[in-house]
Amino acid sequence: MTASELRNLSVSELATKLDDFHQELFNLRFQKATGQLTNTARKQQVRRDIARIKTILRERQLAAQAEE
Repeated sequence: MTASELRNLSVSELATKLDDFHQELFNLRFQKATGQLTNTARKQQVRRDIARIKTILRERQLAAQAEE
């Protein structure tokens, strides 16, 4: 997902996506350990998506604090 797509989501939707990506990363690690992982690049994509979501959540948190 791109950052612009993620910015259009609400905080609760971002939190749900974050949980989904964490679960997917967990499953990818298990697939790698058992030798079933075929797309090794997916692990890096998921990690970057997690970082994007966390960055956007932090930006919103800082913007809310600046408004106060």
